Amino acid sequence: MPQTPLHATHEALGASFTDFGGWTMPLKYGSELEEHRAVRNAVGVFDLSHMGEIDVMGPDAAAFLDYALISSLSNVKNGKAKYSMIVDENGGILDDLIAYRFSDYHFMVVPNAANTDVVWEAFQARKGDFDVELRNDSQTVALVAVQGPGALDALTPLLADDPAPLAYYSGAWNTLKSGDKDIEVFVARTGYTGEDGFELFCMFEDAQAVWDAVIPHGTPCGLAARDSLRLEASMPLYGHELTTEITPVEAGMSRAFAKKEAAFVGKEALSGREPSVVIAGLTSTERRAAREGAEVFLGDEKIGVVTSGQPSPTLGHPVALAHIDPAHAEIGTEVEIDIRGRRYPFTISATPFYSRKEA
Repeated sequence: MPQTPLHATHEALGASFTDFGGWTMPLKYGSELEEHRAVRNAVGVFDLSHMGEIDVMGPDAAAFLDYALISSLSNVKNGKAKYSMIVDENGGILDDLIAYRFSDYHFMVVPNAANTDVVWEAFQARKGDFDVELRNDSQTVALVAVQGPGALDALTPLLADDPAPLAYYSGAWNTLKSGDKDIEVFVARTGYTGEDGFELFCMFEDAQAVWDAVIPHGTPCGLAARDSLRLEASMPLYGHELTTEITPVEAGMSRAFAKKEAAFVGKEALSGREPSVVIAGLTSTERRAAREGAEVFLGDEKIGVVTSGQPSPTLGHPVALAHIDPAHAEIGTEVEIDIRGRRYPFTISATPFYSRKEA
């Protein structure tokens, strides 16, 4: 099982590890609650080097991505990023991902670790006559994320160019100073925590120096905190909220292709489709949290199933995401969730559960 270039550092920090997306990844270093709160209140640092990186280069790079993904990438400006999805011919979601546009003819697509091979194979199958070069850099590009309200202040003195002008979902090449070493990094103002933050892409051989530069300014955080943070922010996780069994219509992403004129894989299947389920938020005033797989009831009628759920460290009560019958997904609807044979009251609630305060 592959390890990130920072594995030895995680071991030295006392991390406990888990298999995630086929990689050995740090789950937590001590208290996952403290790691969660570090991101909400100050700065958390994550090793995300398991994520995929696929370069799409050439005169037809934008047109190729227009065809391969559900979104229009040709209208993305240089230095910007777009969240999108890749689907099969039937519209089933193969992955959700982010595409960064470096230049007119160069994009970097970042799929989820577990789906990197799936996306790579789909890209190769869809290349056809497009004048593009595809390069899978997933085993050579590392990623360190610096997340939290203090992320900008932490990174500013470390970077040659001030990152403050970067808008959300923007990125730029920069130079990070680590000791007496200058490291080329791509700095993106993106993240998966619901907080302000930056993701630093670098070469595998530079990952340790990047980590060493930023870790004095934050708390090392593992995947447990990453999951609780993203759930509070109601961000979907592939394999839970998103699967091949649903389409972007069910995932609330119809807007991504509603006005798209270009042909793309899955367009016919998605055209005019009505959602079979919706991804809805659920909250409870009781202490018992609903977990993945728990069934949701309205009276005696089963109306859905929980896809992610746990107590919210920030809000102090259970939160969950679920696939719910659209006919019963109105906000404020009182439902019950079967948790180990006993039903507990929950309410269908607005999402995100947590939104950061703007500076």
